[in-house]
Amino acid sequence: MASSLQNKMFRELLEKEIFEAAKLSAFEYADGTFSRRAYPMKATISALERFAEDLPQSTGDGVEIIRLLHAVGSPATAASTGGRYFGFVNGGAIPAALGARWLADFWDQNSALFKMSPVSSKLESVCEAWLRELLGLPAETAAGFVSGTSSAILCGLAAGRYRVLQNQGWDINAKGLRNAPPIRVVTSKQAHGTVVKAVAMLGIGIENIEWVDVDDQGRIITDAVPELDETTILILQAGNVNSGCFDACEILCGRANVANAWVHVDGAFGLWAAACSTLSHLTRGIEAATSWSVDGHKTLNTPYDSGIILCRDKAALVAALQASGSYIIYSDNRDGMLYTPEMSRRARATELWATIKYLGKSGIDELVSELHTRAVQMASELLAEDFEVINEVVFNQVLVACENDVITDRTIEYVQESGECWVGGATWRQRAVIRISVCSWATTAEDISRSVQAFVEARGRARR
Repeated sequence: MASSLQNKMFRELLEKEIFEAAKLSAFEYADGTFSRRAYPMKATISALERFAEDLPQSTGDGVEIIRLLHAVGSPATAASTGGRYFGFVNGGAIPAALGARWLADFWDQNSALFKMSPVSSKLESVCEAWLRELLGLPAETAAGFVSGTSSAILCGLAAGRYRVLQNQGWDINAKGLRNAPPIRVVTSKQAHGTVVKAVAMLGIGIENIEWVDVDDQGRIITDAVPELDETTILILQAGNVNSGCFDACEILCGRANVANAWVHVDGAFGLWAAACSTLSHLTRGIEAATSWSVDGHKTLNTPYDSGIILCRDKAALVAALQASGSYIIYSDNRDGMLYTPEMSRRARATELWATIKYLGKSGIDELVSELHTRAVQMASELLAEDFEVINEVVFNQVLVACENDVITDRTIEYVQESGECWVGGATWRQRAVIRISVCSWATTAEDISRSVQAFVEARGRARR
């Protein structure tokens, strides 16, 4: 006999009023996507206090919960799925992928094991093969589907730590780090903060990183890279988070392979250049690395969260992320938990599969190329308005400055205030800069020109 709460939820599931309310709210939100302010006004952010209530003491009304979430929450969102949000490397969302995610949310699959979800296992296997082909990676490369590049880097470096120590006769899983042989981590002074975070979390120690100088674009200086050996994990970038530049993977991976060093490529957004016919030269040589991290929710425009760890040393990846338990039922099919830190996790490969299936190889090529085209347009139009463009626009990142740091910072503030577009700031070579990331499929030429006009008006206000 069902309880009263069970009966209530059975009824809600069958009558579908909650889902109709969610659908109507989502469609209303989607209809306003391209006219919405790039960032919410202060008043709508203040209205979020409506959520700060005492813990509910009894069950609520599902329809009213959805309506409240839409009424108060929707206006306070950043319009990162629109065409004028350039503040972080946040991609848009391909419509087919959003639809697939909705369906997958109803499935509510745990993708840890084939026995838990055969469909999730199959979609992960298909995506793994497609990614190898798209990015030109070795046939033995395995993929793990995680929340984002932060987790993917952690996985890649954990696998590298395992293999580097194993090569020296040390089993990190059994013996731990105490008295372990040293591990060298070599990377550039422009390495992303997630690399530093992973090194700290893995117990290797930030103070043990061997930092290498970079050129004026943020590329690691190849001649400054120290001699590598089998105790080394070399970390390279495919897409500097500020300038968008790419390290010389072909040269350095070749050098690392001779030395039997592990190479991890942080390609959060830039690795997708390998799938673009006009930009693949940027990633030349990446196939010779050992592991790679990349996001689907950045350049590829899957919904959040969609990170991928790729590793050609499958045994090291599985060993580093090992899990055991008498209740775990492995199969002859793909068991996804072998390649990720999590056991329980949602079937996030569903929307990745839908995105690649929808776009195809030619569509991905066009998407990546178009982001670069729009970034070049942004740089060109800002130059025409006497802004200084600091970087070589090789991919989707543009760094811009005004005549001094004060004007630059104020211009950022006034652009953000305008709601026309949204950009963030950074410090680049001791200068304040405006950091522009062109990441959404929805960004048009008109969006760029409209945003440039917002820059001009904001700078004029800053000067006054």
